[in-house]
Amino acid sequence: MAVKKIPARDIIVQVHDGETPGTWIDIKGLTTATINPAENEEVVDATTFGSDGHYEQLVMQRGASITLEGFKLQDPDTGDLDPGQERCEELATETGVASLGSIRFRHPADSEWRIWPEATFSVGEQGGGNNDLTSWSCTIVRSGASTTEAVSS
Repeated sequence: MAVKKIPARDIIVQVHDGETPGTWIDIKGLTTATINPAENEEVVDATTFGSDGHYEQLVMQRGASITLEGFKLQDPDTGDLDPGQERCEELATETGVASLGSIRFRHPADSEWRIWPEATFSVGEQGGGNNDLTSWSCTIVRSGASTTEAVSS
């Protein structure tokens, strides 16, 4: 089997609509998606006198985040945002349990979705310069364990 490079631009990122089970919305307008599988990781120093001067550690907590960046997409007639961006922005205004949403993502060749059943959303700065398109960004931090689900055709 020959392995090949994966174009980052092919990643598919979807947010759950928050109402109907199994209903996912594409987040469009993306130019960058950066997954940090070690976000919020916590370790404990496990070094003892018996470690002979070598550092030892144990991971006590795992975490992950995904940062999405791109262009803000908006209907010029209605003012409506791209539905995926809009759902992320809705979740980013909530607090407590209401601030938790779900995302899933994969590359086209993946046979499974990576799902974060619970995650928090923070929308970043938006804007640009004189000859720029308006930027859009959102950082999504996993809350709890991730799951997977087979890709259905």
